[in-house]
Amino acid sequence: MAAAAVDSAMEVVPALAEEAAPEAAGLSCLVNLPGEVLEYILCSGSLTAADIGRVSSTCRRLRELCQSSGKVWKEQFRVRWPSLMKHYSPTDYVNWLEEYKVRQKAGLEARKIVASFSKRFFSEHVPCNGFSDIENLEGPEIFFEDELVCILNMEGRKALTWKYYAKKILYYLRQQKILNNLKAFLQQPDDYESYLEGAVYIDQYCNPLSDISLRDIQAQIDGIVELVCKALRGINSRHPSLAFKAGESSMIMEIELQSQVLDAMNYVLYDQLKFKGNRMDYYNALNLYMHQVLIRRTGIPISMSLLYLTIARQLGVPLEPVNFPSHFLLRWCQGAEGATLDIFDYIYIDAFGKGKQLTVKECEYLIGQHVTAALYGVVNVKKVLQRMVGNLLSLGKREGIDQSYQLLRDSLDLYLAMYPDQVQLLLLQARLYFHLGIWPEKSFCLVLKVLDILQHIQTLDPGQHGAVGYLVQHTLEHIERKKEEVGVEVKLRSHEKHRDVCYSIGLIMKHKRYGYNCVIYGWDPTCMMGHEWIRNMNVHSLPHGHHQPFYNVLVEDGSCRYAAQENLEYNVEPQEISHPDVGRYFSEFTGTHYIPNAELEIRYPEDLESVYETVQNIYSAKKEDVE
Repeated sequence: MAAAAVDSAMEVVPALAEEAAPEAAGLSCLVNLPGEVLEYILCSGSLTAADIGRVSSTCRRLRELCQSSGKVWKEQFRVRWPSLMKHYSPTDYVNWLEEYKVRQKAGLEARKIVASFSKRFFSEHVPCNGFSDIENLEGPEIFFEDELVCILNMEGRKALTWKYYAKKILYYLRQQKILNNLKAFLQQPDDYESYLEGAVYIDQYCNPLSDISLRDIQAQIDGIVELVCKALRGINSRHPSLAFKAGESSMIMEIELQSQVLDAMNYVLYDQLKFKGNRMDYYNALNLYMHQVLIRRTGIPISMSLLYLTIARQLGVPLEPVNFPSHFLLRWCQGAEGATLDIFDYIYIDAFGKGKQLTVKECEYLIGQHVTAALYGVVNVKKVLQRMVGNLLSLGKREGIDQSYQLLRDSLDLYLAMYPDQVQLLLLQARLYFHLGIWPEKSFCLVLKVLDILQHIQTLDPGQHGAVGYLVQHTLEHIERKKEEVGVEVKLRSHEKHRDVCYSIGLIMKHKRYGYNCVIYGWDPTCMMGHEWIRNMNVHSLPHGHHQPFYNVLVEDGSCRYAAQENLEYNVEPQEISHPDVGRYFSEFTGTHYIPNAELEIRYPEDLESVYETVQNIYSAKKEDVE
């Protein structure tokens, strides 16, 4: 009977929502139902927020059921934006109707800003305020971020340009928040020894779009600690570490008891869970990200040491980090408490080498050189993070294919957050911004930022006058060139000088010589590169040399290349090109080709019609042959 009543009422509600008239025939039937049944109906998911608003205006009973802080509006909010519910405590009073309105407004603002970014950032003349519209938004930032995530999660191969800029904005927002958190963390006293927390901030900053949190990483480590306790119980069932409660620990002073913990740790980490140092792929940034170390169960000395240190301290073993050259280590004190100690009173632990315990002589043998006693000393959190970021910085300098230099930019930001007056790194950052600033697609405001950095360098070290002067001169010249540039170059296929251009933007191509797949995003009637590039690329050896059309292409390996027409051919099995900049130029992938977004189409207004003809001729003919 109750089920029948609910079904009957469910049929009445939509009609009631549309008519919103108290005299409607189904109203008396509906309002006479028990409150629990009415609430169940209103929370069933069949009604929109607009429906709930209309229903609540029909009578007092329904208005009371749909009160702003009640279950009905909470369910509307949860169904619409489920990922946001984790930010609310079950015990908090929440005006769910007001939250719904604020979130809805934030979503509209987010979409308005994302829609504007393509036009603003595609052009070579980009306003210097960059992300200022985002920084000045009213309302909770989590609502704005949530809308950006919703855009990124849109299904299908459409809205590529929206996704491209939503990703950029989200990247910026999260990095700013993480950097502020890191700076606050670095203000902690020197005896604040949360090495893991600092490492997680670095991980988050370099991977802002990943769901990384200290809580989740700590939970994974707690799971390893439980396994160690299980193994420790087999060694010593009365070991004091077994009595530690979750989140609480104290240091154990007896060396023998500490040794038992380390034995259990080595068994669990290296034998049971198969953690190991990554010797095969040592120079991979993933080795420095704690969430990846836990997932892949491998890392380099410093990341493996931080994991080892965290577990040991939770179980009462007071290990300490040692900033040993070329190979980060941990040290384990063997001397009596309060005694005067030297480097020979410690055992040194190589977490990268399966927890091997080393003497001073063995440490020197490990790196193949003698070092001073000072290098065996313990280091604080800031020094540990400096070394981690220094490793990332070295990897960033090795980047080749990724022309955005994202890792280098991120590691420079992190290093300068810790040591803002490092002249050489400020110079590197200035050169990097200058390099990025001269790319057409990059923000013009980066050029002006170079001048700010250079001025700061000159204040810190007047001896850098030559390098600073060189960069200032070239930066100002770049600004002057930008002022002289006017309008957008429009290329018409019908123009006589473009008669030899065979291919169009959006077509999926294959390189005849190198075999890579790519998509065309621009073309020139002849090679527009300088003589040095033409000579280095051996263009003169081509049958048609540089007097043939050349195409700007996005390649599946993430690179951007400039290919001669005679080296390209249609890809008879077109596929999506997984390049990070595809969305900057194209709005949709149809399965056979990409459709240019509005900004690219302005520059090549006649190409889309040519693409349709090509697709019809090439792929339709192929389909007929198959049939």
